Amino acid sequence: MAVSISTVMLMGIVVVFLIRGGHIRPGSAVACVLFGFTLASTGMAPTINSGLLSIARVVSSF
Repeated sequence: MAVSISTVMLMGIVVVFLIRGGHIRPGSAVACVLFGFTLASTGMAPTINSGLLSIARVVSSF
């Protein structure tokens, strides 16, 4: 669970920096968030979670 919270915080910070830097508009950010919620309710969610956990394990081993 701690990995999920850290990932959410990291992605939130990235989105804030992208909006403030003018690289992405708030409407686009909302569309991406809604797409993420929709994607989380599909059959792809377990695959995405295991991929993120694998990446987290690799990063933590450094």
